[in-house]
Amino acid sequence: EEKPRPRLTAPKIPEGEKVDFDDIQKKRQNKDLMELQALIDSHFEARKKEEEELVALKERIEKRRAERAEQQRIRAEKERERQNRLAEEKARREEEDAKRRAEDDLKKKKALSSMGANYSSYLTKADQKRGKKQTAREMKKKILAERRKPLNIDHLGEDKLRDKAKELWDTLYRLETDKFEFGEKLKRQKYDITNFRSRIDQAQK
Repeated sequence: EEKPRPRLTAPKIPEGEKVDFDDIQKKRQNKDLMELQALIDSHFEARKKEEEELVALKERIEKRRAERAEQQRIRAEKERERQNRLAEEKARREEEDAKRRAEDDLKKKKALSSMGANYSSYLTKADQKRGKKQTAREMKKKILAERRKPLNIDHLGEDKLRDKAKELWDTLYRLETDKFEFGEKLKRQKYDITNFRSRIDQAQK
């Protein structure tokens, strides 16, 4: 804040005496100098206050920056811990699944072996029968080779092309229908297998 200026009054000239103008000029210069010094002091005080405020502002900015860095570090640490927990949980589940599958396989082997020589003979005959037939992969390749025919449409006119497009659409529709029916059949087979496994597990208990 600016200091109040000192009130200046003109020097009184004594009556009947000789006026010393040099002294008056000197006093006036001294007063001007005092006023200028007061202005300088006021300016430097204001400047000092501004510098202090600037330093305080920089300190607040640095403090806030440090707080944000610490918060980010804590969040990153928590995220790493969360990822580690997820990885450990996933590894634990995979280990449990593998152990459960191994136990299931062992139970199945025991159940199959307990069913006697008749079932073993049946499996042997089934393996021999499958050996005489094509594998599922070979049958699939054969079917795809039969269905995958060249279009050969370069010589067809517009009407023939329309008929060909309709024929392809009908074929695609039929294939999608077959796919859906096979999917439903597969679901039923999986359901039957699950029931069969459940009965085997219950028979072992």
